[in-house]
Amino acid sequence: MKSILGIGNALTDILAVLPDDSLLAKYHLPKGSMQHVDMETGDRIWNALKEVGVKYVPGGSAANTITCTSIFGMPSGYIGKIGNDELGNLFKSTMEQFGVHTRMLYGTKSSGRCMVFITGANAERTFADYMGSALEMGPEDLKPEYFQGYDYFHIEGYLVQNQDLIATAVQMAKNAGCIISIDMASYNVVESNEAFLHNLVDKYVDIVFANETEAKAFTKRPPREALEELSHHCKIAVVKVGKEGSMVQSGDEYHFIEPWPAATIDATGAGDTYAAGFLYAHAQDMPLRICGEVGSIIAAKVVEVIGTKIDVPRWRDAKIEIRNLIAANTK
Repeated sequence: MKSILGIGNALTDILAVLPDDSLLAKYHLPKGSMQHVDMETGDRIWNALKEVGVKYVPGGSAANTITCTSIFGMPSGYIGKIGNDELGNLFKSTMEQFGVHTRMLYGTKSSGRCMVFITGANAERTFADYMGSALEMGPEDLKPEYFQGYDYFHIEGYLVQNQDLIATAVQMAKNAGCIISIDMASYNVVESNEAFLHNLVDKYVDIVFANETEAKAFTKRPPREALEELSHHCKIAVVKVGKEGSMVQSGDEYHFIEPWPAATIDATGAGDTYAAGFLYAHAQDMPLRICGEVGSIIAAKVVEVIGTKIDVPRWRDAKIEIRNLIAANTK
């Protein structure tokens, strides 16, 4: 089976379900926002959350995608940077428990973490991010042999702000013969790195995943027109339009993908798992429409749980649904 390597910010999600908004007020975190904090503040918040009970989940966009491809059965690897500490060891060991071959580098700071406050009847999320060692990863950390033997190389868009790192990574991946994909991650990342991203996609990237705001930031066009424009810059363009579904295009081939039915409670990680499903199907040489539908199936499972990790029953259901979909289209 074809294999995949991902690179991203190695962050551990620290999730806490809170009875009220008092901790948000204490640490001056606007409800529903994402704030970057320094190490001292990050440690204080972490200790406060421990008192109410927390769940630790290795995260980061690329890590979420690569975990899913490994569960699908693809040989999967991951490059990231952690601290030599409790959270770093937890991140590494948990990824390996999911079957991911980790290439974990060690920084001078403590491991990055994303502290997630889940509040209210709608399970609204507020984030406090401390990036730590994740931000220390640089081009000097990469070696050509890290990329050898992999068929796909998947980039987390948040890393694009480290332009030297990404420029080195894609050149090594291209030299290794990888199909290169990128998840654009955030519209503000696209806006602040627009020229670099255009050059990156034009020269190196084969598959682009973007939501409608990211696609608009890249092309200055609404979703359908943005997809068309994106498809001129890469081999396969994917634009996700939330609960409305997704659109995929390669050359003149276009498909609108209906969303798979789901009882949505938390949309976190939907884009990451969609990318995993799409890339898994692409690695099986499935038609473009089927790749999008497999992405839609697995994304529908993660929105039914709190957090980015799909439970075993939903994984079992997803694999059955995907197997039936592929069987129905290969007769």
